[in-house]
Amino acid sequence: MTRRRSWISGLSDARRGIVWMLGCILVATTMDTIAKYLAQTYPVPQITWARTAFQAIVVIAVFAPRLSAVARTRRLGLQLVRSGLLLGANLSFVYGLRAIPLVEASAILFLAPLIVTALAKPLLGEPVGVRRWAAVVVGFVGAVIIIRPGGGVMQAAAIFPLTTAVLYALYMIATRHLSRDDSAVTTLFYTALVGALVMSVPAPLFWQTPDFAGWTLMILLGVLGGVCHFALIRAFEAAPAATITPFEYSRLIWATLLGFAAFGNLPDGWTVLGAAIIVGAGVYVYRRESAAADSTDAGKEAG
Repeated sequence: MTRRRSWISGLSDARRGIVWMLGCILVATTMDTIAKYLAQTYPVPQITWARTAFQAIVVIAVFAPRLSAVARTRRLGLQLVRSGLLLGANLSFVYGLRAIPLVEASAILFLAPLIVTALAKPLLGEPVGVRRWAAVVVGFVGAVIIIRPGGGVMQAAAIFPLTTAVLYALYMIATRHLSRDDSAVTTLFYTALVGALVMSVPAPLFWQTPDFAGWTLMILLGVLGGVCHFALIRAFEAAPAATITPFEYSRLIWATLLGFAAFGNLPDGWTVLGAAIIVGAGVYVYRRESAAADSTDAGKEAG
């Protein structure tokens, strides 16, 4: 009896990677929506604990048969630093979601790839030309348009998604370094485990006993976290980063739809303009990176 192939397995590598990436972003935005809803009732450290603890349970359950192999790492210190950066980013983002609409916070978060570009030279040793620096500056102009400095709740709370963007950028740089030595599954394991252990320390100090709906959403948050990371791993396994990363900007579509459905929030014209500028700058950087990679590969083949 022949085994029936799934529809996604029949796609080309690039298309399969794009599908996995789009699924990952949908799940991630759903998680952000749940976190924003929970933050109206429960302390942020408790929400973050639930996200990491239940994700750790899922990861350990899935990889239980080969857990000792999965836990083997060549870069334990960097694994711990990377996990800490992601944990800090998650905490900061949820704090921001308490005061900022989902779509605005998501748009500011798009600065992260541009920050990676800015830090590529000192931290990765990768050259950054004038055009890419110009794209970074343009992206920050877009963020200023969204935040519109001048006081008010939005401007004060914007420090949280801005902090998230910086931490997430450092997290991505650490991920690039780790990809040279450890498997994606090993990195996923440490991400979940470290977050759960660290957040288990302060969680009792902020604990507010959830009702049935609260427990359900917190468990769902952790399960979706495992699904999101799995989809992201499959996306990068199937296609090059330059092919799939621009589809991360689909987050704006889901953030707008889910933000309106759950909270009745719609972005204003300034937010749309600022987001469009950030997305445009980010896509330009990705296109430049893709072109540079193609040029390098062509040079190797010619050599």
